[in-house]
Amino acid sequence: MTPAEAVALQRELSPRVVVRDTLSEVRWVAGVDVGFEDNGRTSRAAVAVLRFPALEIHETALARRPTSFPYVPGLLSFREVPVVLDALARVRQLPDLILCDGQGLAHPRRFGIACHLGVLTDLPTIGVAKSRLIGTHDELAEEKGASTPLYDKDEVIGAVVRTRRGVRPLYVSVGHRITLSTALDYVLRCTTRYRLPETTRAAHKLASG
Repeated sequence: MTPAEAVALQRELSPRVVVRDTLSEVRWVAGVDVGFEDNGRTSRAAVAVLRFPALEIHETALARRPTSFPYVPGLLSFREVPVVLDALARVRQLPDLILCDGQGLAHPRRFGIACHLGVLTDLPTIGVAKSRLIGTHDELAEEKGASTPLYDKDEVIGAVVRTRRGVRPLYVSVGHRITLSTALDYVLRCTTRYRLPETTRAAHKLASG
């Protein structure tokens, strides 16, 4: 698939994103993350499934495959989703909610990796990004739990949230089958004393270790 074809596919699939809360009881939360080996030639995905709300790691899975799509901002899901699906297929306990290391609706075409993965799996997903891709926001208070809307023009596309006092915020957005307020609630409930949620921290260690 070329980048132009990938953009067209994002536009085709983005209307399928569900922005309502259609979650069942959340007993298992997962984090997914992707790293790269061999100077980027191999993609390495990690899935960590945690008990909720205890946040104890229940199981993890790793998958590798040759990287088949170039690095193009706004199209990272085409590099990462195939190997994430491989890793998800290796866990015995399917999660009730997935926190993705990346954007959801906070994306130029409203179809970041959290949306892409959610639509393909029909699982509830949240985008939890470490940096902003698009959007503007007001100044954010310093205390843990502070949040402010992330706007693209007049549209709310996500929220900026402080998960630890005095550290850089995270950019949270809807992935699939969840509302923004519920997504924020789960991100904060999955966060302990670190900047990143425990789901993302566990998956990141595996993906980049």
